[in-house]
Amino acid sequence: MGKAWAAIDEQGRFVSVAVLDATVAAAPGWREAFAEVANALAQSPDGPPITYADFSAAAPWVAYAAEAGPAPEKLFRALGVEYQPVPAAPRPVSAPPQPVSGVPQPVSGVPQPVSGVPQPVSGAPQPVVDMPHAPWAVQSAAIPNQPSAHPVSAAPASSAPASPAGPANHDVAPTPATVSGPPADVPPFDPYAAPVRRIKPSAPSKRRTGLWAGVAALALVAVVGGGAGIYALSSDEPGEPETPPTATSSGFPAATPLAPGLKPWAQAALRSPEERALAVAGPSMVFVEVMFTGYVRNKAGGALLDKAPVTFSRRCSGVVVQHEGYVLSNSQCVQPTPDVLVGGALNAVANRLVAEGSLQAKDISTYTRTRLNTSVLTGANAGDQPETRLYGQLNIAKGEVTDSPAIAGTVVRALPIEAGNVALIKLEQKNLPTSELNTSASVNPETSLLVLGYGTTDTSFRAATYTVLSKTVTVTGIDSSTPLNPYRINEDLGLYSRGGIAIDPSGRVVGMLDNDVLRPDKANRLVVPVSAMTALLQAAGVTNALGKADNQYRSGLDAYFAGDESTAIARFDEAARNSPANLLAQSYRQAAVDSRGPGDDSGGSSWAVPVIAAAGGALAVAVVVAVAMLLARRRNSRF
Repeated sequence: MGKAWAAIDEQGRFVSVAVLDATVAAAPGWREAFAEVANALAQSPDGPPITYADFSAAAPWVAYAAEAGPAPEKLFRALGVEYQPVPAAPRPVSAPPQPVSGVPQPVSGVPQPVSGVPQPVSGAPQPVVDMPHAPWAVQSAAIPNQPSAHPVSAAPASSAPASPAGPANHDVAPTPATVSGPPADVPPFDPYAAPVRRIKPSAPSKRRTGLWAGVAALALVAVVGGGAGIYALSSDEPGEPETPPTATSSGFPAATPLAPGLKPWAQAALRSPEERALAVAGPSMVFVEVMFTGYVRNKAGGALLDKAPVTFSRRCSGVVVQHEGYVLSNSQCVQPTPDVLVGGALNAVANRLVAEGSLQAKDISTYTRTRLNTSVLTGANAGDQPETRLYGQLNIAKGEVTDSPAIAGTVVRALPIEAGNVALIKLEQKNLPTSELNTSASVNPETSLLVLGYGTTDTSFRAATYTVLSKTVTVTGIDSSTPLNPYRINEDLGLYSRGGIAIDPSGRVVGMLDNDVLRPDKANRLVVPVSAMTALLQAAGVTNALGKADNQYRSGLDAYFAGDESTAIARFDEAARNSPANLLAQSYRQAAVDSRGPGDDSGGSSWAVPVIAAAGGALAVAVVVAVAMLLARRRNSRF
């Protein structure tokens, strides 16, 4: 399947590299599986962070810092592949790729990939249609006290041994050999450390105090003036220290405490239109969770089916459309119809009975189905409505969170399924990053779109962590059977992407994701046109409008993608200050700082140039005066 190498990068740092053989990468599904599992592991709580990667190379590869331990082993085992050391005789990097030895077997307990990863079947992995790849997934800190390295664009080759015994090459197929640390330090030869002085200084000449005092005074003026000018050129914001660069060669911070939920630079080619579109829309994505608490009763007489109250949740995605806290999401998620509501309650009761030992897990479906039409969910009294609590989270989200960073909200208005299945929510927080609706969007079959929505790889529902996922999709057709004319797409982001968005190449919203009831799997492959979204906003008297921070953020993105890092830094600072929830503004601000690099004096104060020029003139005058005085004294000494 591939190999794991102990390697050294250009800066002498030890890394371990997992390489998927080119032959395997050419087989349908394997390249996508390799990339998806690597990213899924990196995003898990204790997963190995990625240092470098190139998933688009002929032989896709991913590198981890040596301190991360047996990261390649974890990666290949997550793919269902056995992993064992190669025989003692080392084999060269250029050896022909090994044939695929078999189909990967499932591994329990490993985070599942987001989407597109081949499922364990009896044959070859199934192909993934139009799966976008992430050429660079920079997601972790570099090794401390080492400068950043530059990723390469092909499978790693070892031109120098990773250890005195030669390169450590392992066929992936239980113990990887990773380099635990650098070799013993050998002091370099220092030609200046000899105990005997080779050149003895001559006796100091008689000082001419008056002459050099004048020269020193002029030089001091030049140095002070020049130093002030240089400071002005190197400081974009006087009085505020610049953040030390911690970048990789991609321009993005290698280590950051931020959790923006979406990393456009890792999901699209760097500085590409796709990355910019994701960066525009990403901050406005909202994870929506609605918690229902009530009692299940028989419709006929109102008798309780279970004396204990039941609580269950519905989770989906949403998007901020007005910076004052207005969010559009899916109606059936946040305000489900009575049959959907009682179905969720019965399912929760059945699971509780299984936990108590009163019901077998295999009978949950039967228990729910046979009581669906005869039951109702109510409040504490038969005539009361069940308690409903709604919360929204931006960036990375977790289930069952009711305090900060979760934001309480209420449903303002909801459209039924036939009218678009779109709901308007009001969150109790302002200055939220906002998306712009493209009201003149024209979507036709074969149109390519980017879709965004929340998803998770966690298997435990209660405390699962959710991040924003994205994917390039193609419109396969328009459903003209309804006045809305929704359109279908060829890919799905997962169960919780309902209420997510489809965006155009500029990052504007052209529709909302919904489940396609005509599909057997009910996948979220239906896109409700933006016209249904605008109709709901108009009915509620809410305008889709960007705030001041949104315009500053977009201005920063314009500057960043145009290569004007100094302007980008200033704009991102303003956006982050006015909209703290926009963590991508802070991430891109740091990327602009790191991309600008040390010694870049672009964007400095305008007064610095004349100050330096004046200082240079003063220094030149000092030199001329000093030379003239020396010549005069020498001439006088001859007579």
